Amino acid sequence: MPALPSSIMTPLWSQFQSLIPQNVDTHPWGCHRPRISDRIIFEKLIQVLVLGASYEKISDSTCSATTIRRRRDEWISAGIFENLELIALESYDKLIGLDLKDLVVDGCLVKAPCGGQAAGKSPVDRGKQGTKRSLLVEGKGLPLGCVVAEANRNDSPLLRPTLEQLRRIEHLLPQRITVHLDAGYDSRKTRDLLEELGCDYVISTKGEPLQAGARWVVERTNSWHNRGFKKLAICTEVKTKVIDALISLANTIIVIRRLIAESWVKYRWDSRPKRKP
Repeated sequence: MPALPSSIMTPLWSQFQSLIPQNVDTHPWGCHRPRISDRIIFEKLIQVLVLGASYEKISDSTCSATTIRRRRDEWISAGIFENLELIALESYDKLIGLDLKDLVVDGCLVKAPCGGQAAGKSPVDRGKQGTKRSLLVEGKGLPLGCVVAEANRNDSPLLRPTLEQLRRIEHLLPQRITVHLDAGYDSRKTRDLLEELGCDYVISTKGEPLQAGARWVVERTNSWHNRGFKKLAICTEVKTKVIDALISLANTIIVIRRLIAESWVKYRWDSRPKRKP
């Protein structure tokens, strides 16, 4: 069974391929071994993300684990993963429309058994190594950005860099936005920050019973990350830039999946699935 259905993989690869810079062979005699197809490497990377397997287990006669890592780093340096995520968001906004009036931010703790630049002692896992994702979503739960930090970092200090992810889609934002936060952000510092940024806010009060409100969508998106992408649920990557790239790729897949599902009842196209995804 493929890691992703063809209805998602085909448009994902089509757009990803267009962002890959042209490779220039600099060998004076042109004696390099034939370059392995980008499509093969891309499919292996999707398998790593979805299945959570190591590069060594995914590698086979078509390409080695070293080749996957090297090509992955080339794509990260070219900014392809971030650009791909931005294109997916803009496409969704054009065809369906992003709900940017209400934004939700929340943190999620996951295991990081290999340690690394974004790993720290997890307060919910007996001090074992863990990573925190501070996730920003729009009103329907589509991810707009994510900041990775050590598991022992508080949510509140990560709010500013998380909201700064909106700079990528600043041209799409309405004049006023409302940020929904849980009781972990209930502080004067958080309110001062939101007032500084010109945002309205709804913050749950500490010490009172659970006040879900509009925040449930971010919990669902965290579940999409952890249940749909095993590499994010148990983070074995060491470098922060690699984690950010994999999160951007996962976000792109989530946006494409929702775009196809919502467009199914609104548009018609030649490769439209026979059943609603």
